[in-house]
Amino acid sequence: MDSNERMCLTYFKNNSVWKKVLGAFWKKYESYGAFSGSIKLKKLSGEELEELEGFFGTNFHGQESITISSKKFAKGLQESRFAFIKPERLLELYFDEKPISKKERKNIRHLQREAAIEKVVSEYQDTPAAAMLDEIVEIVKYDEATGVEVWQNTLRIGAEIINNLPYRKGEMTYLAVFATKITGNPHAFDNGSSGGILLKHMVELDLKHRNINVETSSLFPAFKRQKSYLYTGILIDDLSNYAMLYGVRAVKEDGGYHAGMDGFMSEQDIVQVPLAVIAGWKYMECPEKRLYIVENPSVFSMLCEQNKKLCGESGENKTAFMCMNGQPKLAGLIILELCAKSDVSVYYSGDFDPEGLQIAQKLSLFFEGDFDYWHMTKEDYLSCISEEIISEKRMKILDKVTDKRLQPVIEEIRKYRTAGYQEGYMLN
Repeated sequence: MDSNERMCLTYFKNNSVWKKVLGAFWKKYESYGAFSGSIKLKKLSGEELEELEGFFGTNFHGQESITISSKKFAKGLQESRFAFIKPERLLELYFDEKPISKKERKNIRHLQREAAIEKVVSEYQDTPAAAMLDEIVEIVKYDEATGVEVWQNTLRIGAEIINNLPYRKGEMTYLAVFATKITGNPHAFDNGSSGGILLKHMVELDLKHRNINVETSSLFPAFKRQKSYLYTGILIDDLSNYAMLYGVRAVKEDGGYHAGMDGFMSEQDIVQVPLAVIAGWKYMECPEKRLYIVENPSVFSMLCEQNKKLCGESGENKTAFMCMNGQPKLAGLIILELCAKSDVSVYYSGDFDPEGLQIAQKLSLFFEGDFDYWHMTKEDYLSCISEEIISEKRMKILDKVTDKRLQPVIEEIRKYRTAGYQEGYMLN
């Protein structure tokens, strides 16, 4: 921009009416691909009218709207002290961008996207992501608002996710650690964020290429996401995702027994097993092919201690227990899947309240093997009935519990409208 153009730009920036005039002609240029057509201006201030009258040498007072053709503007510009500048160049100076038609802009952006794709393909041609780049491009939709550069960077992040999934190295990694490795931000892949959505798509894409199908569970909505991530070596909330077990042997993927589990079984001790460890198990073994599951930790501890005393000096464990500890976590659900693989029957005992009975039914529907309720009869309920009144809102949860085996106790709960807890009948 030379001194004459700078003087011209200063003039047209000095009055608000030119933003309206040149903005309207900019839109016309986008439609026609040339400085042409006519624009209409309404509701102009007195100062704006005077500016236009001075420039065009025309009286516009008294008019509700003013129409200015491209020819009229070009003529006014030619007859002014800015005759050296063409209308197209004025638009470029004013908006700091060369005017082009929408069709041209679309073609340019298409070429830019193609160049961006070619660049990413060349960068990742010898990596696992190479075979998936076409699908990554389909998944990562181009956003006009953010532009090609941001889109290209998102493609790269998608490829980096695929290439660095921990399972490729036989590892397990926490979600925050994985996010930090890929982006430098531990929260980049938080659930619900744009990065979290991208990670979800990349995990699904990887599982698709490995022919791994994780079914959605209507009983436990988070199950599909958590288990899908687990298959790629990403742990979600692993620190609180564990199973409390007693009397269980575990067979690893290589066919050998897990030495740690054997040790705890030999010592007749309770063990809290993290999800990362359980993920490496092929199946489980339980004495007499039975696993007894309880909801409450105190009941679990009591049962394990009683069993240890019964075993005596022989040390031969005859019963296996697990504590579900409230709402089932992924670790507990995977234990159930391992039991099903080993033809281990499950016996479940929980609290006598609407939430406890709903959990019991969900586990029964989820488990694919033999499942029985244990100490969940109406007699058990009456032996531990408490003074805690169940609200009307909570009572409605019982309408969702349709398992016929639980109906007798549900009838008693509806009669007394009070809860009963495991500790009341299993610790006495």
